[in-house]
Amino acid sequence: MSTYLPTLKQLQYLVALHEHGHFGRAADASFVSQSTLSAGIRELESLLGVTLVERSRRVVRFTALGNQVVEKAHRVLRETEELADLVQAAGKPLAGQLRMSVIPTIAPFMLPRFLPRLRRERPDLELFLREETSHDAVESLQHGRVDCVLLALPFPTGEVDKAHIADDPIYVAFPKDDPRDPPAMVTAEMIDDGRLLLLEDGHCLKDHALAACNRPELRGSTTMIGTSLHTLVQMVDNGLGLTMLPEMAVEAGILNGTQVVARPLKSKQASREIALIWRKNSPRRGDFELLAEELRAG
Repeated sequence: MSTYLPTLKQLQYLVALHEHGHFGRAADASFVSQSTLSAGIRELESLLGVTLVERSRRVVRFTALGNQVVEKAHRVLRETEELADLVQAAGKPLAGQLRMSVIPTIAPFMLPRFLPRLRRERPDLELFLREETSHDAVESLQHGRVDCVLLALPFPTGEVDKAHIADDPIYVAFPKDDPRDPPAMVTAEMIDDGRLLLLEDGHCLKDHALAACNRPELRGSTTMIGTSLHTLVQMVDNGLGLTMLPEMAVEAGILNGTQVVARPLKSKQASREIALIWRKNSPRRGDFELLAEELRAG
C-alpha cells in the first residue's frame, strides 16, 4: 500500500470545487480561505501525479479523470460519515447531529408545528435543516451532504429506505366567487388549462398535480409558473388563474388574508405521500425511524 494517500480534507476540497465550480465559493462552503483550498487541491494533484482541474481566469474545468476521482471521493467521504454515524448510533437514540433536507412544499407547513415539540422532547438532538427542491435534496442525500430527506412521493429517489409519514390530498384553489368554483369537489375536466398556474420545474408537487389530473395536455398549456406556493396563491388572489395546493398548506392557513377558496380534487391520484427517506443500510436507521414517529405525531 502506498504511504502517500489523499487526505479526507483534500477530497472534501475537491468535491466542494466540483459542486460550486468556483474556487471562492468552494472555499466559503468549506470555511477556509481560497488559497488554502487551492493549495490543498494542488497537493492532491501532486500526490496523485495527475491534473484533475484545468484552471483559467474565468473557468474551472475538471478533466475526465478529475470527474472520476470526484465520484470516488463522494463515496469515500460518504463511507467516512457512515463510520462516524455507526459510532454515534451506538449511543443515545436520536441524539447528536443530524442533517435533514426538506422540500419547499412541506417545510413551511409541517416544520413549525413539529420543531418546537422535537426540541422539547429531544434536547440532545442537534438538527440541521436545509430547504431544497426534490431533485437537489435527493442528490444531497446520495452525495452525503445530508443524512435524510423529508419529501413527497412518488419521486425517483434511487436506492433508499423510507418511512411513511402521511397522505396529503391535493386541492384546487380558485378566486372567491369564481363562476367555475364548484360547491364541493373539483373534477379534472373542470380545470381550464389556460388558467392553470403551477410551480416551476424541479418541484415534485407540479408532477403530482399533473398526474392527479391525468391530462397530459396540461403540462404544455400552462403559461404561468410560480417559485413558491405563496406566490401562486397571490397570483390566484389577483385573478390570474387557478392553482393546486396540498392539504397541509391549506390547513396551515396559506389562504388567510386572501379571497381564495380551495376545494378537494376528485381523482384516484389526488394525493401525495409524505415520507422520510435515507440511504439504504444506514447504521442510523433506528434514529430515522424514531424521527419519522416524531413527524407522524406532529
